[in-house]
Amino acid sequence: MREQAPVPIAQGVLAALDCDHRIHELPILILFPHNRCNCRCLMCDIWKIREVREITAEDLRPHMDSLRALKVRWIVFSGGEPLMHSDLISLARMCRGEGIRLTLLTAGLLLERNAENVAGWIDDVIVSIDGPPEVHDTIRAVPGAFARLARGVHALRKLRPQMPVHGRCTVQRSNFRHLRNTVRTAHELGLNSISFLAADVSSEAFNRPLAWPLERQTGIALGDPEVEELDLEIKTLILECQREIESGFIFESPEKLRRIVGHFHAHLGHAHAAAPRCNAPWVSTVVEADGTVRPCFFHRPIGNIHEGCLADVLNSEAALEFRRQLDVANNPVCTKCVCSLYLEGKGPRC
Repeated sequence: MREQAPVPIAQGVLAALDCDHRIHELPILILFPHNRCNCRCLMCDIWKIREVREITAEDLRPHMDSLRALKVRWIVFSGGEPLMHSDLISLARMCRGEGIRLTLLTAGLLLERNAENVAGWIDDVIVSIDGPPEVHDTIRAVPGAFARLARGVHALRKLRPQMPVHGRCTVQRSNFRHLRNTVRTAHELGLNSISFLAADVSSEAFNRPLAWPLERQTGIALGDPEVEELDLEIKTLILECQREIESGFIFESPEKLRRIVGHFHAHLGHAHAAAPRCNAPWVSTVVEADGTVRPCFFHRPIGNIHEGCLADVLNSEAALEFRRQLDVANNPVCTKCVCSLYLEGKGPRC
């Protein structure tokens, strides 16, 4: 699963919109360079993809004028596993040539092999960490996955000691009892921070042509007794890791950590599903490996970069109508969202 990058957004990165919801500036572009993945994660179906799709440098080159016009400041390489791309550095080199910040989201299995290029061309890295080693390997369904991740982080640190490397943990049935251990593991790996978010079990994202059936959802989501255990684990985490929260090593505030419990309560029908504060469709976009453009990870496509330049796709009538009609607080996709992006003070101006 590819959620939003848990890295603070630089102050002054603004999106300008008019009251017709036209996008004039797009601070963040989330790009899937490659569609496949070399993990077999319990909470994701991307690994089932067989046909390889990539966004090459030649695919992106016709859209560089759009990136300049839209003042894109930050590109997040997501996916899929970006390091499976046949020539990721060509993409990175072209984007860095425009002064764009680059973040790599990775499971880490190929990080050691690609450490020199990553250290040389990527600004910061976010690695998936599902818990202590045994838990991580079980969820990734790859023997030795944690060891390979650790070697990759070590290789980056050896080449570029000050490179920011952050961790992200998706909370689900297989690891919810291990959140404090996950924080300790992140320290042991030498990460700069760790972020937590709830597993998505209800959307059509992450190679799900249809939303998961109930039996598949129950394998990842928490049941009644487990949500109560998670509540206790989160409360204890907040108490025992206050210093990490205050320093930012744990990226979420106590309020956001408690929202994870609320998400699973809502999934069970025991609480109202409340959308997070979010303006992602107005300040960012997702471009998938086949060129599909989405307002965010979870909403339906609004176009394709192989059918028009990115600026035109983002301001097509279909895209404008989507943003005009989107009521984040009440939209059924938004109310079930497990992650969000919010730039302070941004939104349609009238």
